[in-house]
Amino acid sequence: MSVDDHELAARLARRAGECLVELRAKSTSDAKVLGDEGDAAAHRLLVEALAQERPADPVLSEHGVAGPERVAGERVWIVDPLDGTREFTEPGRTDWAVHVALAERHEITASAVALPAQGVVLGTGAPPTQPTAGIARPRIAVSRSRPPEFVTALAEELGAELVPMGSAGAKITAVVLGEVDAYLHGGGQYEWDSAAPVGIAQAAGLHTSRLDGSELVYARPDPWLPDLLVCRRELAVDLLAALSDRSERSR
Repeated sequence: MSVDDHELAARLARRAGECLVELRAKSTSDAKVLGDEGDAAAHRLLVEALAQERPADPVLSEHGVAGPERVAGERVWIVDPLDGTREFTEPGRTDWAVHVALAERHEITASAVALPAQGVVLGTGAPPTQPTAGIARPRIAVSRSRPPEFVTALAEELGAELVPMGSAGAKITAVVLGEVDAYLHGGGQYEWDSAAPVGIAQAAGLHTSRLDGSELVYARPDPWLPDLLVCRRELAVDLLAALSDRSERSR
């Protein structure tokens, strides 16, 4: 890995984000068509740029694969060209993202997340510093339309506040930026939903794991990665213990 991988991830996430902002501003399409146009345009930009910049590396995208044949565990770029398509199509929404990550040996070694409507790009080359203040009442990011029942119950048990927001990338970067303290997901995701923001969270020193506390593993033959926890390290023990207790009670 070289620093160039960090720089490339950030540059491509920014370029795709700028493309999406421009498309959104000019489009007269309805929401469904605009979402499809955004997905396709950002996917094409990222795949073509990676083919030029890293021709030896395969690409795994939400919208298809490209480049050389992918081998589990070896170098692969994992991208989500438009994370939060619904939020992208809603005027004024800023909680959508572009994900660009590089996985090697099943770990994320470089990544970037653009929040284009906010003019923000976060990357592993210079991850944000974590807040040092204590946590009076934990804030947990959840889906604004369908918060998981187990997270609602967990928040009540821990006296936490639920903070609704859009895409997975927006939720994880909110933890990285200190806007919330944790994000838990258990409803099913794929590697591209979390690879890039998890890479930044790890570089920033946050706790990242599956809900059972096991390691998040990327670049596997099957990209299904159904659950995860990203949180400030001082919350991890309590959250994992509460999750374990709920799992035991449900058996």
